[in-house]
Amino acid sequence: MFRGKKVAIVLPAYNAEKTLVQTYNEIIDQDYVDEIILVDDASKDQTVAVAQKLDRVRVHVHEKNRGYGGNQKTCYGKALELGADIVVMVHPDYQYTPKLIPAIVSLLGNGLFHAVLGSRILGGQALRQGMPWWRYIANRGLTLVQNLMTGAKLSEYHSGYRAFSADLLRKLQLDQHSDDFIFDNQMLLEILWRGHIIGEVSCPTRYADDASSINFFRSVTYGFGCLGVGLRFVLARMGFTHGVFQKATRNIDQ
Repeated sequence: MFRGKKVAIVLPAYNAEKTLVQTYNEIIDQDYVDEIILVDDASKDQTVAVAQKLDRVRVHVHEKNRGYGGNQKTCYGKALELGADIVVMVHPDYQYTPKLIPAIVSLLGNGLFHAVLGSRILGGQALRQGMPWWRYIANRGLTLVQNLMTGAKLSEYHSGYRAFSADLLRKLQLDQHSDDFIFDNQMLLEILWRGHIIGEVSCPTRYADDASSINFFRSVTYGFGCLGVGLRFVLARMGFTHGVFQKATRNIDQ
C-alpha cells in the first residue's frame, strides 16, 4: 500500500523462464507492492511452471498467444478486478529494474500524474547500456516527430516500463487498441488526447540475449504504425475525430 492505495505489479510474460526469478526477487524487495500478477501469453518454455512456484504471484495463462498488446489488456483487467489503485507494468525479462517501483508509485500515489514512464533516454546512458545504435536513432526520431504531432514533450514513447492509476485505466478504451506491439503507442496517445501529462523517471536498462526485443523488420513496421497513430491524432485535432480520438474525450480528464 502507498497512502492507502493498493499497488499491483503486472508481468506480461512470454518465454521468460530464465529471468523471471531475478525479476521477482527484486519486485518483492521493493516497498508498497500488494499484488503480483503474471499473465503468460502461451509461452513455449517453462515460464508458467516457474511462476507457479513463486510466492504471492497470481498466474493467468492465455491458451493461445494474444500478442503483447493482448497480454497487457489482460494484465490491466486482472489488476482492476483485484481492486488495484496503482498498476505498474514490469517486463519479466529483466530489461528494466524493479528497483524503480517505489519512485514510480510515489508519483502516482501522491496524485502528481495518472501515468508514468521509465525512460531509457533521460540521463543519456542508453547507448552505453547497450541499446543498439539503430534502435536509439529510430527512438529519438520517432519521439521528435510524435512530440510535434501531439504537442507533448516526452523523452521517449517506446519504453515498456509504465504505470497508471486505476482511475485512468478504467477510462481508456483499451479494447479498441491493437493486440500487437503498437498497443503501447496507441495507449499513450489516447492518454495525451484526454489531456493528461505523462510523468517520466530516468530508467537504467539492460540489453542481453535473454531480454525480449522485436527484430529490425518488426521495428520498422512498428515505426510506421507509430507514425500512423500520430497522424490520426493530428487529424482528430483538426476535427476529423475517429475511434478513441473523439471530441467527447478531448481534454476533459485532468
